[in-house]
Amino acid sequence: MSEIKSPDVHSPAELLLRLAEKRNQRRKFFKNAGGLGVGLGVGTILGACGSDGDDAVAQTPPPAGPSDADILNFALNLEYLEAQFYLAAIGQSLDAGSLTGTGTQGAVTGGAVVPFTDPLIAQYAREIAADERAHVLFLRQALGSAAVAQPALDIGPAFAAAAMAAGLGAGFNPYADDNSFLLGAYIFEDVGVTAYKGASPFITNKTFLEAAAGILAAEAYHAALIRTVLYARGMTTTSLIDATEAISNLRDGANPGREVDQGVRGTGAGLTGTSNIVPLDANGLAFSRSGAEVLNVVFLNANAVTSGGFFPAGVNGPINTSSAMA
Repeated sequence: MSEIKSPDVHSPAELLLRLAEKRNQRRKFFKNAGGLGVGLGVGTILGACGSDGDDAVAQTPPPAGPSDADILNFALNLEYLEAQFYLAAIGQSLDAGSLTGTGTQGAVTGGAVVPFTDPLIAQYAREIAADERAHVLFLRQALGSAAVAQPALDIGPAFAAAAMAAGLGAGFNPYADDNSFLLGAYIFEDVGVTAYKGASPFITNKTFLEAAAGILAAEAYHAALIRTVLYARGMTTTSLIDATEAISNLRDGANPGREVDQGVRGTGAGLTGTSNIVPLDANGLAFSRSGAEVLNVVFLNANAVTSGGFFPAGVNGPINTSSAMA
């Protein structure tokens, strides 16, 4: 696949029109997806993690949630996914000894070496891959014998199904070229940042909380880097920026009624024509996703399900079910 061919076959105006027309269709798609065999493959992250209230500085204490170990194990599921995606892009994978644990161990479907043409993007890929491998090893060490095994992961066909649902056309392959790789990474990174932020109020052990904050910061750096490069390259390939908005609409479509996701193009009063590297609320704060919202996105489903998308057999651990959205 050439450099994001699917977005490029239409002009920016045509693409935006298509996205507007398909938005309602996507909402129906999510509601009726049921058990999508290959969809966007990150309840409960954490049971009752709060999502709304991002605009409020003072919030009431959260209700009782999952244990610290439950939270870290859910995070470990997501880190397995990210690590295997980035490592596949540079021709590597997690060691066999890093995959074992409680629950059912699964295989990885898909993945390929990206034929990078930009040495800078290739270097970014290698750096992030090393970071994600380190996150897996760190969480496994922190959890000890309680660590969950790597679940079955789909890092291949799931991308094509996600792109189709977003209105980007058929045949999307995140390993095809530099821009496609960046869009694949964009799908993961923003979700990971919002998931860690949503989980933070429920971590009681200060040592674990500090560790989670450290991983959150690393994921935020990764997300900002990916968004920056996408915006810079989109200055000459407008459809690349349009594609980020399509993916953001896709993520919002998994959680009807909550419009929080943002592409890399600035919108709103005073922001037209600017970049949007850091998606924030009106107070300049990064937004959160509840566990239900995270799982709805990665399962590509707005119903209460336990598997789908990037996790075709579900995630390991007690936090494993998404919620039906209005």
